[in-house]
Amino acid sequence: MLDTVTTLDDVLYAPCEPYQTGTLSVSDVHTIAWETSGNASGIPVVVIHGGPGGGGQPSYRQYFDPDAYNIVQFDQRGCGQSTPHAELEDNTTQALVGDIETLRTHLGIESWHVFGGSWGSTLSLVYAQEHPSRVLSLILRGIFMCRKSELRWFYQDGASHIFPDAFAPYREHIPLAEQDDLIKAYYRRLTSQDAEVRRAAAKEWTRWEMATSRLFPDPSYLEKAEDLDFAVAFARIECHYFINAIFLEEAHILNHTEAIQSIPTVIVQGRYDVVCPARSAWELHQALPNSKLTIVPDAGHSMGEVSIARELVAATDALR
Repeated sequence: MLDTVTTLDDVLYAPCEPYQTGTLSVSDVHTIAWETSGNASGIPVVVIHGGPGGGGQPSYRQYFDPDAYNIVQFDQRGCGQSTPHAELEDNTTQALVGDIETLRTHLGIESWHVFGGSWGSTLSLVYAQEHPSRVLSLILRGIFMCRKSELRWFYQDGASHIFPDAFAPYREHIPLAEQDDLIKAYYRRLTSQDAEVRRAAAKEWTRWEMATSRLFPDPSYLEKAEDLDFAVAFARIECHYFINAIFLEEAHILNHTEAIQSIPTVIVQGRYDVVCPARSAWELHQALPNSKLTIVPDAGHSMGEVSIARELVAATDALR
């Protein structure tokens, strides 16, 4: 039956609403927003959103059978409904890992499945390495390990060869004298005291990512850059993490795969993912011989692409 589907609605479960929402103070600075949907006594799964700074989305609930799963989402520090908005202070990978554990304890969940894509795959892997006994399985999409080569590929020189038209406005927003390090140049602007400077930089940073996230560019993705509340949190927090190498040593994830060898892992990767190229998924799979890697032949980066969504739903259905 799956072979006959042609639209995203054919693949995903019907929209559902949360049965519970709340906020949780996780530090003197930050309060995170969370929700649970589906079956309160069902299989627990936590959805780790991308970015960093992307925030949770109602559509993420639709990748799980709501009768079978207790679906937990939360907005990471500084984004979505979490407060304070776009705040960089006390916002690190280690802090986010701690927040996931704080939320798990708060909800009274002993262990759960972990589902994440893009930056969500990064954070899922780091969380699993720190707390392997709490992770029943990993379902990962669009693998990103935030190594220097990955950052250079997308933000400096690499993806620009495939999308030169989309890259030009992102590059040209920065004066020629600063274009040798675009992440650093954007960081200056995204942390400027001038709100208009921050907003202009956030729009260009976000447009670049949204323009390249699908095999066939989607105008609705570009509209996200016009939502400046979203764009400022997305761009500021991403750039903050990247300028700081996500607060971990280079190749941290690959250096610590021994901690997660026994965790069942499914990796779904678009063959033509320009944002997070397939090499990272392949190298992670090689480091986790028991993992299952599916390279989707007709997809880019987005979990909203039909063929990516089909594989993700098949993975969550299999866990039932």
